[in-house]
Amino acid sequence: MKPIPQTPETEQLARRLVWFEEPRDALADPVRFIAYALESATHEDMKLLRQYVTEADILETLTTPPPGIIRARSWAYWNARMGNYPAPPLPTRNLG
Repeated sequence: MKPIPQTPETEQLARRLVWFEEPRDALADPVRFIAYALESATHEDMKLLRQYVTEADILETLTTPPPGIIRARSWAYWNARMGNYPAPPLPTRNLG
């Protein structure tokens, strides 16, 4: 997957979606950033992001998502939208 470039628009998007870290750091991990977008982005946010992200990138994110970011409702929606129906189980954190 190609990195998501840091532009004024993606920087603003990163500040909203991953507010707790610098946009440069948020955009450096595209799979993690896309996971946050799948959970919290608006339709307009996704239109912007889709200028840099392909369907294959979204499918890759859904195949190997970081656990704990995407909640059940968004997980079901995006998997169905990408043709994965029924959605596989949500990834879980391994705490032990």
